[in-house]
Amino acid sequence: MEITWHGHAHFRLRGREGTVVTDPTFRSGGGAPGRMAIDVVTVSHAHPAHCQVAQLGGEPMVLTGPGEYEVKGIVITGIQTFHDAERGRKRGKNTVFRIELDDLVVCHLGDLGHVLTSDQIDQIGNNVDVLFVPVGGGGTIDASQAIEVISLLDPRLVIPMHYRVNDLDLRLDTVDRFLREMGVTGVEAEPRLTVTRTSLPEETSVVVLQPRPF
Repeated sequence: MEITWHGHAHFRLRGREGTVVTDPTFRSGGGAPGRMAIDVVTVSHAHPAHCQVAQLGGEPMVLTGPGEYEVKGIVITGIQTFHDAERGRKRGKNTVFRIELDDLVVCHLGDLGHVLTSDQIDQIGNNVDVLFVPVGGGGTIDASQAIEVISLLDPRLVIPMHYRVNDLDLRLDTVDRFLREMGVTGVEAEPRLTVTRTSLPEETSVVVLQPRPF
């Protein structure tokens, strides 16, 4: 599986069975819709920075809520969570997506606003290989809460998302606080990540990706 980050919570997962895009954000510089073949798009919630499906082009299946789905052998489970710590009373609902692709289990937390409950953890499962976790606060969990969620799910790879990468969103923390609290040093952002079942680390590791235009 090849993983590319396009900023915010927008990832492209390209595997043997197909391609999944999560929480598509705004296209850099505008422009026409993309032409890449995409099979499934997951949308955690209806915020404009997370649901720009029309900018992707094509006719992918779009998943926007809880449920169990299968497309071209890609198995996806949506789990209802909330965008705040008050069961959605402030910011509404959020859907976490568990994605099974290329013999790997990927979990995209969307704009999760609270530490997961035991029931939500049971629905996600205890075999997460790759976890996309928001770390910037400002409407989602912050670095400390992200670390708590990581400890509950015990993934093999952690990829932080939804943090400040420039001066356009000053309400978010940068990734540095998360890395410090994780005790991770010497991490250099990578343009993309290729991961297979055999390449997974034995212990939880953090990978930082560079945001790339799409």
